[in-house]
Amino acid sequence: MSLVLQLQGSLLHLCDEFPEMGVVGPRALGGSPVVLALDVDDAAAVFAAALEAGAQVRQPLGEVFWGDLHGQVEDPFGQRWNISQHLRDVPADELTAAVAKALG
Repeated sequence: MSLVLQLQGSLLHLCDEFPEMGVVGPRALGGSPVVLALDVDDAAAVFAAALEAGAQVRQPLGEVFWGDLHGQVEDPFGQRWNISQHLRDVPADELTAAVAKALG
C-alpha cells in the first residue's frame, strides 16, 4: 500500500515496507522518536479523515491547556501524527500555571 500526501505544495510519500531495499517502518524498528505535526484550520475534519483512512487514535482530539484543539493518530504505516488547531492565545501567567499543574 502507498499513500501520497500533498502539504502546501510538498509531497510526502508513505508506503509499505520494502526490507529488501532497506525501507522499514517504525514498527520494524521498535518505534520511532518522530511525530509529524500538522497545524490545520479544522482539526476535527482532519482527525476524522485520518480515522476514515485507517489511522488509530493515540490521543483523542480535545482542547489542551496551551490553547489548541489537539490529538494524535497513528497511521497504518506506524507513523504518529499530531493534529492541532489553534483556538486561543493563552496569557503567559495562565500557561505557566497550567504547565505547573500538568507536571504535578
